Amino acid sequence: MASPSVHTLINPQSGHLAFKIFTFEGDSQYDHIQRLNYFSMIIITRGSAKLKADFTDYSVNAPALLSFSPYQPFMLTQEEPLTGITINFHPDFFCIHKHHKEVSCSGVLFNNIYDPPFIQLAVGEQQNLLSLVEQMCIEMQQAALAQYELLVSYLKIFLITASRLKVLQHPEAQTAIEGTEPFILQNLKDAIEEHYRTKHSASDYANLLNISANALAKITKSYFNKTLTALIAERIVIEAKRELYLTSKAVKQIAYELGFNDEYYFSRFFKNNANVSPQVYRETVGFAKG
Repeated sequence: MASPSVHTLINPQSGHLAFKIFTFEGDSQYDHIQRLNYFSMIIITRGSAKLKADFTDYSVNAPALLSFSPYQPFMLTQEEPLTGITINFHPDFFCIHKHHKEVSCSGVLFNNIYDPPFIQLAVGEQQNLLSLVEQMCIEMQQAALAQYELLVSYLKIFLITASRLKVLQHPEAQTAIEGTEPFILQNLKDAIEEHYRTKHSASDYANLLNISANALAKITKSYFNKTLTALIAERIVIEAKRELYLTSKAVKQIAYELGFNDEYYFSRFFKNNANVSPQVYRETVGFAKG
């Protein structure tokens, strides 16, 4: 594939980034914690790196696809020289929440608190994704009729293709499909989805599942490489981000609906976990007025 170098679209209304594709070499682009106000997908085409994401460490080898939501903290430290391609898009350009029925990537590529935020790719799978990137780059070089619509169509195909790969090929996803994941973990996932608005402590879930808090903590850490408290917090923050983006509800109302009686405690909780305040998140990621 020919190098895409840098291609950028700016939102004419806000003057901010809408859509961008660029190539990179080495880790200087990502060797410090990233907290970006847009979605970011990175295809690593060569090399290997240590990935720190959500304060968890992973090893990543090319070819691989990494996917990050707005303000999801991550950084890369190369172990073998890296080359890759990055796709960035702002929720105002394409909102995965609004288009969830068309592109079911929320909970798979993005906002998945249980699996690492990347997948290893086979050579053919990488080539399919790179071909789509090349089509997007060609389109971005010419401001032709319906450019936005065509770029969004290419992006949807990219997201659907990548989501299918993660569901079918990711080891953790495959483990769950094959039924070898401990039954208690599926019960835990179900319990978090049902109760995260009202139950915020690890002991709440240990009691629900009739298991000791220590035993549940060990199983959770072993399979997800995260503490149970971190899983619960991430799930609450994902919902808070969705509400901040999709609605014009006051922060106080969102806090109350997520089980926080104190708006200021909720704001501190959100900032500790998202590295940005709810108000700044809304101002920089935007929200769907009306």
